[in-house]
Amino acid sequence: MARTIGIGNQDFEVIRDRGYFYVDKTNFIKEWWEGGRLLGKHQFQ
Repeated sequence: MARTIGIGNQDFEVIRDRGYFYVDKTNFIKEWWEGGRLLGKHQFQ
């Protein structure tokens, strides 16, 4: 069964009720923030 990705939807209840596919990026954001990796032309530290 194909699942819909609810892009831009921040209401977890709606995501769950509509059966949207959810990707938890919490660790990715933490690693990016703490690692000072490049994002486009800017470097964040």
